Amino acid sequence: MKFTQLRALCLLACILSVPVQTLAAAPQPTHEFTLDNGLKVIVREDHRAPLVVSQLWYKIGSSYETPGQTGLSHALEHMMFKGSKNLAPGEASRILRELGAEENAFTSDDYTAYYQVLARDRLGVAFELEADRMASLQIPPEEFTREIEVIKEERRMRTDDKPSSLAYERFKALAYPASGYHNPTIGWMADLQRMTDPQLRAWYQAWYVPNNATLVVVGDVSAEEVKTLAQRYFGNIPQRSVPIARRPLELAEPGERRISLHVKTQLPSLMMGFNVPGLATSKDSTSIHALRLIAGLLDGGYSARLPSRLERGTELVSGASAWYDAFARGDSLFVLSATPNVQKGKTLQQVEAGLWGELQALQQQPPSSEELERVRAQVIAGLVYERDSITSQATTIGQLESVGLRWQLMDEDLAALQAVTPADIQAAAKTYFTRSRLSVAYVLPEEPRDE
Repeated sequence: MKFTQLRALCLLACILSVPVQTLAAAPQPTHEFTLDNGLKVIVREDHRAPLVVSQLWYKIGSSYETPGQTGLSHALEHMMFKGSKNLAPGEASRILRELGAEENAFTSDDYTAYYQVLARDRLGVAFELEADRMASLQIPPEEFTREIEVIKEERRMRTDDKPSSLAYERFKALAYPASGYHNPTIGWMADLQRMTDPQLRAWYQAWYVPNNATLVVVGDVSAEEVKTLAQRYFGNIPQRSVPIARRPLELAEPGERRISLHVKTQLPSLMMGFNVPGLATSKDSTSIHALRLIAGLLDGGYSARLPSRLERGTELVSGASAWYDAFARGDSLFVLSATPNVQKGKTLQQVEAGLWGELQALQQQPPSSEELERVRAQVIAGLVYERDSITSQATTIGQLESVGLRWQLMDEDLAALQAVTPADIQAAAKTYFTRSRLSVAYVLPEEPRDE
């Protein structure tokens, strides 16, 4: 058994024997302040090692983009490494590399973030480099011309030539008819082909300002030293007004939607998605936490319902999963996916009926207290284990702040999950697992073409 697996099992055993209130009672010391230019700074102390992670989060991602202009946020992330008024392309990365630092960036539907992990006494270097490109990014036409081709190739490799990714992209576009979550983060290829460097400069000018960003620092630091450094390097960057950004809200019940996709795959598969709110868009947080636990009930390890009933029990599927993101800026999806057991002659229609059967079972009868406690312990163990690292702590804080939620929810999360009852599970299943909220994708092998 791998060490990480053994550690997770030991942690689960500890979680089962310790009241969740005890686990949630002593969060790490966390401090919040805002500079005069609107930059929010959150510092979480973790003194176990002389390391620090610095993350700068911008409230901009693909859900902010409009038809015909997709992929701008991701392309701008690439260009942020291509130099500023003070540094040549790649020079900031070279400086960090020579310091032994780890750096990277990522773009999602709701945010773009840049991070560095480095020795605590080098935090000022990370701030100086990050503030430099916030204030004076350059987007040289020749660099853009090269980089947009890299992005197109990235799209080909990760989406167009990857059947599972291509199918999910099309499914997601179907499942989000009304909001910006319809857009792929990397952008549609047609939009990449007509993107220009002036477009990216305008996007940068509109959104990359201190009052649209959150600086998160976790590690062996104090609030005062971070505040001094933040003021020194970011304090003189002027704030500017940003465009109005409305939450990506979906039609609550768009009606049942279906699509059949033929891709380069050998096995058929199925995706089912239900339009549901997230924590940022629901007035009933209990139902949101219930959906999180339903995902665990269905797909929370070997003893969960999908693997135990549909995979090993009826042998209907060769694999199945369920997942739900409660922490989006707007409305979300509850997604189920499965591959039929073709060796037993099972079909997609039978798999769909089997998945519906499991959802209806939750609607008709709440889970037992014992089953719910087991799943709750697994979910909580996963969260505690995940948030053990300084990077994961920073990422959770940054994500919450960037989608319009409070970072304090990180420390309240375990108690919120503990409060969910079996009746809450049943009520959420009845409310959200309806055909009026459903999108279905049948993913099929390509049909042979006549030559």
